[in-house]
Amino acid sequence: MKLSDYAKSIGVSYKTAWRYYRAGSLDAYQTDTGTIIVRDSVKNVGATRVALYARVSSADQKQDLARQIDRLETYAAAKGYSVAKSVTEVASGLNDKRPKLSALLTDPSIGVIVVEHRERLTRFGFNHIIDLLSVQGRTVEVILPNELNDDLVEDFIAVITSMCARLYGRRGSKNRAQKVIQCMEAGSEIVQD
Repeated sequence: MKLSDYAKSIGVSYKTAWRYYRAGSLDAYQTDTGTIIVRDSVKNVGATRVALYARVSSADQKQDLARQIDRLETYAAAKGYSVAKSVTEVASGLNDKRPKLSALLTDPSIGVIVVEHRERLTRFGFNHIIDLLSVQGRTVEVILPNELNDDLVEDFIAVITSMCARLYGRRGSKNRAQKVIQCMEAGSEIVQD
């Protein structure tokens, strides 16, 4: 990648990246035209940048979101990490269309993603995410590992939780629809009188 692109990806000015090149701290070379090309920038950058990821399922849990970030920041400080990003999201762990998580997972400049529980990252497919990130030399650190240590039980609990949430959500919408119908019927009785 060009030196200017490299500078943008690590969040420094072009002049600073030029100084890195001149000092010999970058694996880079200069072409005949004068363009500086940086080799293997993912490994150079990813090893040092750390991101914190916190998630809750609903808006009424936003206070827990702030507490999660506080715990993650404390953990990162204890490990001596310099945190580059703190990402918070309000979405279901079963929802695979979470834009903030997708942006974090596709950002090659982030080397370590720190989460409180593996369920905060995703309910299903956690090991697939770990495998894909490890190919890029990136990792996920879970600060509170699961106590069950039985993937089948964890998956079963996740499925039951998901089904209950959907069932209760449907029941709530059914109750709201009944109230609207009752209000409309009451309104039509008043108009007919």
